[in-house]
Amino acid sequence: MAKIAPKSTFLLTLYGYPSSGKTYLSRQLSDSINCVHLEAERIRQELFVNPVYDLNENKRLWQIMNYFAEKFLSAGLSVIFDYNAAKSFQRHQLKTLARKHSAVNLVVWQQIDPETAFSRNKRRDKRKTDDKYSVVIPGEIFKSMISVMQNPTNSEDYVVVSGKHVFQTQKNAILNKMRQLNIIDDQVAHEHLAMPGMVNLIPNGTNSGHRNVIIR
Repeated sequence: MAKIAPKSTFLLTLYGYPSSGKTYLSRQLSDSINCVHLEAERIRQELFVNPVYDLNENKRLWQIMNYFAEKFLSAGLSVIFDYNAAKSFQRHQLKTLARKHSAVNLVVWQQIDPETAFSRNKRRDKRKTDDKYSVVIPGEIFKSMISVMQNPTNSEDYVVVSGKHVFQTQKNAILNKMRQLNIIDDQVAHEHLAMPGMVNLIPNGTNSGHRNVIIR
């Protein structure tokens, strides 16, 4: 089946724990929809000879990602921004960037429990396509990273997908949301939805915070 041609330019932002499946989802989605996949960790590995993953490097990577995203959006190309926009101010910046170029901004919240995410993190294998540019995050750093994450709120356009579901189920939820936001036509969405489809998993209370995490 041919790729979906969006009727409106979009900027898709990712949010979720490390190893929740954001890069896998981004890669698969870019194979289904005409858009550019901006993969943060690949860009990091290509730009920095010996990445150190500190605040300065992360800030520089964020700036570079924004620069590329703006160039693509200004050319009328849709973008999957494969960088964990963990803070609300980051997502606000991307929303502003999308609006500047008359693009629709959509946040995809990849939900998974922290124990499963950390277990996946420990099993990263660079021989796999989606692990090629990733690193294993130590437990204390992992806990620190997720403790400062700020969940999307009702003021943001977002869709929730489960990191434990197969891609087709995740894709169904995203296409349904894209249809609601007028990014794709109803007919196009219908043609690409797997039946029976599972609908968007909206949590009860989007700002409930994170529960206690035990990671060993």
